[in-house]
Amino acid sequence: MKVLVINSGSSSIKYRLFDMAAGKEQAAGVLERIGEETSRLIHRSTGAVGEVCENDPIATHREGFARIATLLRDTGDLERTDALFGIGHRVVHGGAVFREPVVIDDGVIATIRSLIPLAPLHNPANLVGIEAAVETAPGIPQVAVFDTAFHQTIGPEAFHYALPRQVTQTHGIRRYGFHGTSHAFVAQKAAEFLKTPPARLNLITLHLGNGASVAAIKNGRCIDTSMGMTPLEGLIMGTRCGDLDPGALLYLLKKTGGDAAAVDEMLNRDSGLKGICGENDMREVMQMAEAGNAAARLAVDMVVHRIKKYIGAYHAIIGGAHAVVFTGGIGENAPEIRRRACDGLSHLGITIDTGLNRGMPSEVSSINAAGSPVRILVVRTNEELAIAQQAVACIRTASK
Repeated sequence: MKVLVINSGSSSIKYRLFDMAAGKEQAAGVLERIGEETSRLIHRSTGAVGEVCENDPIATHREGFARIATLLRDTGDLERTDALFGIGHRVVHGGAVFREPVVIDDGVIATIRSLIPLAPLHNPANLVGIEAAVETAPGIPQVAVFDTAFHQTIGPEAFHYALPRQVTQTHGIRRYGFHGTSHAFVAQKAAEFLKTPPARLNLITLHLGNGASVAAIKNGRCIDTSMGMTPLEGLIMGTRCGDLDPGALLYLLKKTGGDAAAVDEMLNRDSGLKGICGENDMREVMQMAEAGNAAARLAVDMVVHRIKKYIGAYHAIIGGAHAVVFTGGIGENAPEIRRRACDGLSHLGITIDTGLNRGMPSEVSSINAAGSPVRILVVRTNEELAIAQQAVACIRTASK
């Protein structure tokens, strides 16, 4: 049983092919610079072929998807497209409509299109990938898996903003949250590791990467998350500012002559770590900090301070965490950030073991000190595998 997972960008297609019966990834790749003079396709196979690199021009996503299908066949990773059990698509924004994965049909496509105003940078690209895959692989069940779906269990006291009700209802302004597929995946892995049913677990999951978010999970259900109506809210990220006084935004708009596009660009692409110290990669920032760069030190201090605030807040609202879970590129690979984020939280039952924290994490690693009431875990996230698993479950349910 093979499932192809697609993550379509405005000029790119990332893909991974899973052999679900064997429970492993069979191939993966990325096609970049679609529509440009020279495109680049890198395909990696677990078979004898290994890696294939191509630099031929590819004009459209449909042409790109067709080329990927041909390459999968030529490398022996997939005999033919109609041999697929299904195709899973990452879709960033499902609004308040989609609470779970859904088999794609014309109505689903129309609804995703109607949600474009909530995710103007992402949903259009996701749709292009869906339409290209449907055209290239007709008859293959295709499933949309939404980044926002896991957070749809958040209650009104957490998802509402304190704005006039008419405004919020008319314009769909509320907390949606993102990274839901990752938060759900690592929460399930944590439950398996702790040998405890998810419905009996309270977790704080921290997805820390260039984009970063926290989820408060009570009895297996998300009840709050740091990202809001957009991925701007919450933690300090690579190029995003995170939590910001809206008064500062109004002030900026006045000072820039009401140039909303310029302010939007600044908040999303020139803020966060990049805005503080000029570099958005946490690895580079930490090296700069260790070398004595004051701005980089400030950036790391600010990041850790914000993470701690959310751990404390979410520890309170879930009635005490059974475990704190780190994941994502930074969460999995930056022991110093993990250590500093947990430092001084022993009064909450959170105490890290310095030695375990420095070790090489496995799929799931426990790094809390012996006797710590709250477990501290590092879990490798795999959003693509989660999408494949959800696609299989969704297709099976729909076929009953």
